[in-house]
Amino acid sequence: MPTLYLTENQALVRRDSEDCLLVQIPERRGKDGVASSPARKERIPLVKIDDVAVMGEVTLTASALHLLLERNIEITFLGHYGQFKGRLSPPFSKNAMLRMAQYRAHSNMPKRCELARRFVIGKLSNQRTMLQRYQRHKADAEMTQAIGQLADLVHTLATLSLEEANSMRLLGSGDNRIEGTPLETILGIEGAGSAAYFRCFGKLISNQKQWPFARRIKRPPTDPVNSLLSFGYSLLTNQVASAVQLVGFDHFVGYLHSSFYGRPSLALDLIEEFRPIIVDSIVLTLLNNRMLNPGDFVVELGAYRLKQERRKVFFTKFEERLNEEITHPVFGYKATYRRCIELQARLIAKFLTGEIDQYPPFIVK
Repeated sequence: MPTLYLTENQALVRRDSEDCLLVQIPERRGKDGVASSPARKERIPLVKIDDVAVMGEVTLTASALHLLLERNIEITFLGHYGQFKGRLSPPFSKNAMLRMAQYRAHSNMPKRCELARRFVIGKLSNQRTMLQRYQRHKADAEMTQAIGQLADLVHTLATLSLEEANSMRLLGSGDNRIEGTPLETILGIEGAGSAAYFRCFGKLISNQKQWPFARRIKRPPTDPVNSLLSFGYSLLTNQVASAVQLVGFDHFVGYLHSSFYGRPSLALDLIEEFRPIIVDSIVLTLLNNRMLNPGDFVVELGAYRLKQERRKVFFTKFEERLNEEITHPVFGYKATYRRCIELQARLIAKFLTGEIDQYPPFIVK
């Protein structure tokens, strides 16, 4: 089911019935005092939503919050740039045995490295697929080189020996003291692969003069393309965080990403496999199909942000992509990308509890 995005400033959300929310949006007036849009009300049946994302000055009454939590619907609060601010979640999963296995694996260097490398293999493989799809229509020497480099890095990861990890000391927390460990090598390979991919990412945009992209810049995004990528990654992180919590994980304890205070590390681990095929694909669709133009962005202190009234375009494509069906590469049956994220989380659980010998990353062809 889709996400309900609440982005209208000064909107009020209250409980309308046992099965419905009422969103009240005030009248909008321009600088000249003339009404630009009338006040309106929208009733949202809870059966149509899976979670709620709040972005902007939106008020939810206590009764509305209680109703959402009673129906196991999460509420995520995001900043203007899509950055995660906080989350209200239903009661925590009762699967204590899974979380115990999750914590043990975090302190087990061989197991942590094995999962970390699988996440990166999935990410680099899907980045390579994105570049290969471009090559089908237009040959490019730099692109060919990047595709070959990504293939080599995936092979290096697949054959990387983790035997020395057996004698490694336990990591207390975070990525402190990982020097000389296989985890440091895996992180270095991930960085090299992503650098090669994003060196060529601008070539995937049909109008490169209108949408220049030199490299990936995160904080702050200094051009529209980076702004869209960061916005999409934030939305996807929230989806993945919900999936791993649904399965029963503590989403703050990860393997590839450091488990620092307040960081949804496991969600950031799993998102790596889906970044290229969901968010990057959406960004290219929006730009190459001329669904956005440079005037749809505002610049604040050198940082670009998609205008509030144009975010609906992104939300629509994001939901369409999550609900798009694909043949799952492991199970072989049709499933939406939203469902595939949950299935990958369940595969992680099976690996940690010993039901399967290795975790298969999500890799598209």
